[in-house]
Amino acid sequence: MTTAPWRDPALPADARVDDLLARMTLEEKTAQLYGVWVGAATDGGGVAPHQDEMASDFDWDEVITRGLGQLTRSFGTAPVDPALGARALARAQRRLVGAGRFGIPAVAHEECLAGFTAWGATAYPVPLSWGASFDPDLVEEMARRIGRDLASVGVHQGLAPVLDVVRDLRWGRVEETIGEDPYLVGTIGAAYVRGLESAGIVATLKHFAGYASSAGARNLAPVRAGVREFADVTLPPFEFALREGGARSVMAAYTETDGVPASADPYLLTELLREQWGFTGTVVSDYFGVGFLQTLHRVAGTEAQAAGAALAAGVDVELPTVRCYGDPLVEAVRAGEIPESVVDGAAARVLRQKCELGLLDEDWSPEPTGPIDLDSAANRALARRLAEESVVLLANPEGRLPLAPDTRIAVVGPRAADALAMLGCYSFPSHVGVHHPDLPVGIGIPTLLDSLRTELPDAKITFTEGCDTTDPDTSGFAEAVARSTEADVCVAVLGDRAGLFGNGTSGEGCDVSDLDLPGVQAQLLDALTATDTPVVLVLLTGRPYALGRWHDRLAATVQAFFPGEEGGPAVAGVLSGRVNPSGRLPVSVPRAPGGQPWTYLQPPLGLAGEVSNLDPTPLHPFGHGLTYTDFTWKDTADRHAQTGTDEPYDVSVTVRNTGSREGTETVQLYLHDPVASVTRPDVRLIGYQRLTLSPGEARRVTFHFHPDLSSFTDRGGRRVVEPGALELRLSSSSTTPHHTTHLTLTGPERRLTPTTRRLTCPTTIS
Repeated sequence: MTTAPWRDPALPADARVDDLLARMTLEEKTAQLYGVWVGAATDGGGVAPHQDEMASDFDWDEVITRGLGQLTRSFGTAPVDPALGARALARAQRRLVGAGRFGIPAVAHEECLAGFTAWGATAYPVPLSWGASFDPDLVEEMARRIGRDLASVGVHQGLAPVLDVVRDLRWGRVEETIGEDPYLVGTIGAAYVRGLESAGIVATLKHFAGYASSAGARNLAPVRAGVREFADVTLPPFEFALREGGARSVMAAYTETDGVPASADPYLLTELLREQWGFTGTVVSDYFGVGFLQTLHRVAGTEAQAAGAALAAGVDVELPTVRCYGDPLVEAVRAGEIPESVVDGAAARVLRQKCELGLLDEDWSPEPTGPIDLDSAANRALARRLAEESVVLLANPEGRLPLAPDTRIAVVGPRAADALAMLGCYSFPSHVGVHHPDLPVGIGIPTLLDSLRTELPDAKITFTEGCDTTDPDTSGFAEAVARSTEADVCVAVLGDRAGLFGNGTSGEGCDVSDLDLPGVQAQLLDALTATDTPVVLVLLTGRPYALGRWHDRLAATVQAFFPGEEGGPAVAGVLSGRVNPSGRLPVSVPRAPGGQPWTYLQPPLGLAGEVSNLDPTPLHPFGHGLTYTDFTWKDTADRHAQTGTDEPYDVSVTVRNTGSREGTETVQLYLHDPVASVTRPDVRLIGYQRLTLSPGEARRVTFHFHPDLSSFTDRGGRRVVEPGALELRLSSSSTTPHHTTHLTLTGPERRLTPTTRRLTCPTTIS
């Protein structure tokens, strides 16, 4: 085979793939459409839902004789030293290459939601923290580093980012999302994709599509989104990541929408994704998603029928291990039940991607080069910077923050002295490490308590937990109150414990019925705020919780969304004042624990009004965040203007730091559409820009608005720009406009196409 055309790197990829496919047997083609999961548990729950039911033992030596599409989680299944793991993966690839007729390696994939999910790899802040940073450039650099680490050990594909837009804060996977706004999710998500792809790693967009709109916030529950919500809220982040990021893979969601599972939806995976959007990469199943068409959705009676439905819809690769795309698929094709053409189409896409990765080249080598350090000093420095940028100062009415350097501090709460309080459910220590309690964590994770003692060496700090994260025991309250009463200030550190499928308070399968603090932590906070000692609340969580009952009783509130291995020093830096907080809320913070679902993207009747006694107004709105300095905004835009429905318009503002220290203001541009042919959100984000300014410094930021950004899906399902009045609001949060331009769009209504409409609002800083 060494002289065959498909081995010639000088030929176009399509020509190489066509030549290779023509030489393959049906068994060899189907082998490119599935992965195998070496080491996966088949007698227990493992790390995936229904893993014990859906995975089975296999003979590696027999499986690889046909070839193989994917190798699943060589590093993310069990703890392995990175260097040893890289060599083991290389050995497996060499055996695979030597076993089949064509000698084609597998694509090795791993999870990389908040860093490479491997023992000893950097645990970065979770995606909700990326959203809080409002800093796509920094997220892109983080993803580039993650990609380089993946590539250094022989991995080709990363199962990230998650582009689901939060619709119900009770959903367990809120921590994995970037926020509740599609523009923020799309721009940050596209930046992550650019970073990962720049390192040569195939980025995989999750979860296509609608997963976060599950009914009742239950994991895998049916999606109840309407046509326009799906088009205008759910889908745009995926468009961003494909067009602006260049993602080469998409993962089909577990969920069903209006009775059609995503993995069996030809409209979603073929007509929309490939034909309308022009996507040419691979579609992979979520773990066991093809088999779930038979076992959970019950739209297929056999494994072969599940394979046929998924392939016809456009799912190219069955992950994580072979079940439906193996012998059942081969037998169904031979029996004429499934056309071989759908196998050929999927195999061609898989092989084309392998060609892009160099896996069809004869000189391909799996051997790692150089030393392997997955938690370098540079990684940690970047993790620290992102953590610092993502901490949100929600309230500081008494000016208690920053803390005085020599004060008496009572640190109270179950998250203060637990390193895992910093990590989300897809970090290796929380995802896999918890199953290996005798093994070292593999990375340094300073707790907030230790970090605060380092940050304020002259302070007198005491500590007591007060209660557990979830245990109902309140016997520790008395000591907590006593320590607080003896101090000048109490720092209450409360929040979540990340886990999987009910083994945590946040994470995959850890959905909640309301947004009260987990366990008895709310009662502990009641007891602490009943004393005369000022209480500073620090939340280390994977979702926002309702804080209305303590709003007038807290001296200050700091929110950090699982800020990663450097989160302790970052939060301590905000408390001490070394770090001037610059995070902004990517999700609203509710007043009351009930009344879900709700996000800020509401039409008029979704807002507070006389038609209902329930007031959904959040305690802290989307985009909110305070700093330790002050800013003034000077409008330099026309208050009334007009432009055509296809003509750009610039809106500007000058921001000055009028405080005594350097700080960051995030200028946010919101669109208000007073009258439209369908109901529209009262406001929605269409642009933003971080500005870091020294004392007295002023910068002018100009948003280059194009009317495409005002488009929406009309009653006929078409994306349109309607003429008429708009408001462009320059704001520091979704409810805090500083200056408004009343802009009239003139001319005809425009219909937009998916591949040409403008997605982003560029900015210029002067």
